[in-house]
Amino acid sequence: MATPPTRQDIYTRVTNQIARQLEQGVRPWSKPWSVEHTAGRITRPLRHNAIPYRGVNVLLLWSEALAKGYAAPLWMTYKQSQEMGAQVRKGEHGSLVVYADRITKTETDSDGQDVEREIPFMKGYTVFNVEQIEGLPAHYYAQPVTLLPLSDRLAQADQFVSTTGATVHLGGNQAYYSPVGDHIQLPPFEAFKDKDSFYATALHELTHWTRHETRLDRDFGRQRFGDAGYAREELVAELGSAFLCADLGITPEIREDHADYIGHWLNVLAEDNRAIFQAAAHAQRAADFLQGLQPTAPSGSPSEQ
Repeated sequence: MATPPTRQDIYTRVTNQIARQLEQGVRPWSKPWSVEHTAGRITRPLRHNAIPYRGVNVLLLWSEALAKGYAAPLWMTYKQSQEMGAQVRKGEHGSLVVYADRITKTETDSDGQDVEREIPFMKGYTVFNVEQIEGLPAHYYAQPVTLLPLSDRLAQADQFVSTTGATVHLGGNQAYYSPVGDHIQLPPFEAFKDKDSFYATALHELTHWTRHETRLDRDFGRQRFGDAGYAREELVAELGSAFLCADLGITPEIREDHADYIGHWLNVLAEDNRAIFQAAAHAQRAADFLQGLQPTAPSGSPSEQ
């Protein structure tokens, strides 16, 4: 078996993978499937035990599914497939996911005292889509079941936005979040191409809303339109919207202004191979924060990937 990639290799590999797709005009955080499953509604990539992936791993596995044409959003390691009496087909290549954590190390300071220091680390490991594996229990290959009515999904999105308590003004022809007024401005509903696009835009601006100092206090040092801080915040909002759209069953079309943003994002990725990890982590925290404002918050630790 190949030697696991080093920490630096992981940052570089992931950044290069995302950058290659952006250069082709493809957003790798677009959910590549729109299916149901007999085990329940599937939104994000799932582990073998039905626990959703989080953060940058959502992007990695959406990207892999998009590139390789997988319809199933279920993944597992080679060992996990063997434990179920199944086998990865010969010639199949796995996909990279990452695991981030911290270890505590005791060191002696200049005064001769023992002090504990937390050291972050990241490991990469390989998973396979269930479509690459033969002999799994039947429910892993289950066919899609009937989708919830679109009207129900959008009503759920309305309730989600309303429950956050964010102030939303409708009117004009621009969508933005105003930190000075602490409000979201959206064009009227009928100005959008379709309903999904309206809610995707609302969720994008709602992710921006979480950066306020009274909420997540997120600041990348942005000073003007198009600078690195601006691009980083827009990337967080883009990923946050993608995560929330998946959770709410929304599949919007690509907005016309996304082509303008791609160049900014590529510049950020070229300058910092950790930027996509940081953006995904901030987006996950924003999604968790907004989910936490709902009547029933989802289970799962914010630190999970």
